[in-house]
Amino acid sequence: MSAPTTAPVPTPTAPGGLPLIGHGLRLVRDPLPFIASLREYGKVVRIRIGPTPAYVVTDPALTRQVLVTDAAHFPKGGKYYDALRVFLGDGVATVADGDTHLRNRRLMQPMFSRAHIAERGDAMIDQVRTMVGAWPAAEPRDMFAGMNEITLATFLVAVFGADLPAHLEGEFTALMPEIMKGTIRQVILPSWITRLALPANRAHADRVARLRALIDQAIDHHIDVTAPGSASADGASGAETCPHASEARREQRGLFETLLGAEDQLGRRQLQDEAITLLAGAIETTGTTLAWALYEIARNPAVERRLREELASVCEDRPLRYDDIGQLPYARRVLQEAIRKYGPSWMVTRTAARDIVLGGHLIPEGADVVWSPYLHQHDSSCFPDPDTFDPDRWEADRVAATRGSFLAFGDGRRKCIGENFAWVELHIILATVLQIWPRFKVTSRPPRAQAVITVKPDALAMEFHSDSAG
Repeated sequence: MSAPTTAPVPTPTAPGGLPLIGHGLRLVRDPLPFIASLREYGKVVRIRIGPTPAYVVTDPALTRQVLVTDAAHFPKGGKYYDALRVFLGDGVATVADGDTHLRNRRLMQPMFSRAHIAERGDAMIDQVRTMVGAWPAAEPRDMFAGMNEITLATFLVAVFGADLPAHLEGEFTALMPEIMKGTIRQVILPSWITRLALPANRAHADRVARLRALIDQAIDHHIDVTAPGSASADGASGAETCPHASEARREQRGLFETLLGAEDQLGRRQLQDEAITLLAGAIETTGTTLAWALYEIARNPAVERRLREELASVCEDRPLRYDDIGQLPYARRVLQEAIRKYGPSWMVTRTAARDIVLGGHLIPEGADVVWSPYLHQHDSSCFPDPDTFDPDRWEADRVAATRGSFLAFGDGRRKCIGENFAWVELHIILATVLQIWPRFKVTSRPPRAQAVITVKPDALAMEFHSDSAG
């Protein structure tokens, strides 16, 4: 990129910064209103996270420049990824740009091919039907926790295969919310605080260590049950003596087998990092989206009616099949609108590799560059009435106006590797809930959006009923 021929434009600083902590208090107390308010100050706005300046990009065209056009000058980095690396390690989502990232992404890409995901489709549907069908009727359920539980179980079946020990799933479910809270705390607080031997910092480190131990157990279990000749995989002492051996092994293997069998294998630490990265994305992003989607469906009868009519026209009276997913375009629009309205990510960072001019503003080498899917997806110039839940904004004749502003899965060479898997899991769970439960309703007050790693509902209880009356 050539040097600028004109002097850079002064970068505005957001008001409200405080000594030592900068805008940290705003990011803790009202992060979503604060990040959305920055648009009014300019296309690039300086804030301070502790004493350290960061540059927030509020224009989606400039964000695309950061992620795609000039991606080489804005590698992954900054406080957000520094905090994520504490528990994700150097997974494909957090590892620095370069040869290691390219190598690992190429190794993982086959896991998320449509063919591989399709192989696990029936197992995922069976898992979801079992769990959703076991909900007690007419009892209030915490939908954020419930959706996280289902997305986790579905993820484990898809990635590690069948027969994972139950205690692993239970501990994953208990650990992840607390780890996410500790991670966002490390993002928004000054680094000198997060390095102190405080009880909260020690507890976060202990939870991360326990998570790694659990992932190691899951990997070992997966290797044991899928090894040729193992009793658990073959149903006998040897594969050649059991006529059902190959079928049993297909049932028990998961997407992770692709990595374990890769010719250029990853080391154990890297396998841990990739598994944890996938786990975090599967629970937080997918579970949060489904909780918000069910909330919006429950309070929009016309949306619910159209969803049920579409599902009935495709499946009639039978359960969902994997091949049905592509025939549910309205369900896709509902899910996409839930993702748009509620994030799910609200703050992501890059690092300026050198002094560079962005939108006329000088970004100094080493500075954090912040972009926000939540901010862009609430831009009224791209999404009219952004606080209104409107699945029809994703119809083909309207979607062109949103191009470049829907960034929930990122963009460019670091775009989310698991996007195809996420869409499949979202469709399976939403369709299954609708098929099994003819009626559901919100029983708590309207939830408030709460920014942690994702934008989650602070409280959301719903009841499910086996009759359609009422």
